[in-house]
Amino acid sequence: MSLKKFSFNVIKKDGFARLGKIETHRGSIDTPVFMPVGTQATIKGAFVDDIITTGAQIILSNTYHLMIRPGVDRIKSQGGLHQFMNCSLPILTDSGGFQVMSLSKLNKIDKEIGAIFNSHIDGKKFILSPEESIKIQLGLNSDIVMVMDECPKNTNDYELIKKSMNLSMYWAKRSKKQFGSNPHKALFGIVQGGLFNDLRKKSLESLKEIGFDGYAIGGLAVGESQSEMFNVLDGLKKMMPDDKPRYLMGVGTPTDILGAVSKGVDMFDCVLPTRSGRTGLAFTWNGKINIRNSEYKNDNAPLDESVSKFDLNKYSKNYLNHLFNTNEMLGSMLLTLNNINFYQELMFEIRKHIKSGTFEDFYNKYIHIL
Repeated sequence: MSLKKFSFNVIKKDGFARLGKIETHRGSIDTPVFMPVGTQATIKGAFVDDIITTGAQIILSNTYHLMIRPGVDRIKSQGGLHQFMNCSLPILTDSGGFQVMSLSKLNKIDKEIGAIFNSHIDGKKFILSPEESIKIQLGLNSDIVMVMDECPKNTNDYELIKKSMNLSMYWAKRSKKQFGSNPHKALFGIVQGGLFNDLRKKSLESLKEIGFDGYAIGGLAVGESQSEMFNVLDGLKKMMPDDKPRYLMGVGTPTDILGAVSKGVDMFDCVLPTRSGRTGLAFTWNGKINIRNSEYKNDNAPLDESVSKFDLNKYSKNYLNHLFNTNEMLGSMLLTLNNINFYQELMFEIRKHIKSGTFEDFYNKYIHIL
C-alpha cells in the first residue's frame, strides 16, 4: 500500500489569519498548530499519550541532540524515531543549525564542509553538513524535514547577516538535492535575513526558486523585541506562498502566537510551556501564575476550574505551591501538562474563531491578558 502524500490546503481566511489542514501519512494536522518540543526524543516530564490527550497533533524533535545522544544508528535500529519514543504522531525535526550556534563549543562554519563543532556534552568533534543533516533526519524517519541553515546570533551587522543568509541559501539547495524525491515526507526551506526586510525578501525569493513543501521563518526569537519580530512577519506575509504551510521557528509566548497568526503564520514550536512548567510558571486563560509565590500558600482554588483533563482542576494552588517549594517532581509534571494543554486549547480557539470570522475579536480580548 502506497503512503499518503504530504499536502496542505487553506480552508478559510480571516484577514491574514489562515485556517488550514496538513495531510501526512501518519495523520492530519489542523493549522494554526503548536508543536510541543521533544528535543531528545521525549517531552520532559510527560508521557506521549498524555501529550496526545491535550490535542497535540504533531511534535518536534532535534537533529543536533539526537546525533550526539543516542546517535542515529541506535534509533534506526528500532525502525525510526516514532518507534524509538513510542509516538504515533507526525514528527518534525529541526536541522540542528540553531543548536550549533547556541550550544556547541568552538564551532566553525565552512561553506563547503558545513558546521564543524565540538559537542556541548563531552567535547567530541562533529561535522554537520547540509547533506549529513538530511541523511540523519531521513534516518530518523521524520515526517517534516528542515533544511540546514546558519542561524547567526541577533545582530545589527547588515553585512554579516547578508553573508549568513547567502550561505543558508546555498545550503538549502544542497539540502533539497540530498532530500531527493520523498512525496510522503516534506522538506521545508528556512527564510533568513535577520531584521532586514530586504534580506528576508531576497531569501524567500531564492527559496521559492528552489521549491519546498513549506516555508519556515528562522533567525527570530533570538533576543529581538516582539515588535521587531512582528515587523519581519509584516514584511513577509504578502510574499509567502499561499499554498504552502508557514512555520515560525522557536516561537513563542501566547501573545507571540496570537500576533503571528494575525500575520499569516500556520505553525509554531517552543520549549516555553514545558520549561516554564518545570520552573513553576503556569499559563491560564486569566494570565500567567508563578505558583511558587507565597500568595498561593492558602489558595485552595485550582489553576483553572474549567480544565478537567488529567484532573488538573482537582489540584489546588495551595498544593502546587507546596510541591514546588519542596522540589517534588509531581509539581513539574502537573504544570507541564497544564501548560501544554493550555497551548492546545489556545490553538483550538484560534482555529474556531478563524473559521467563524471572529479572530479579530478573540485577538483583542486576549492579547493583553495572556
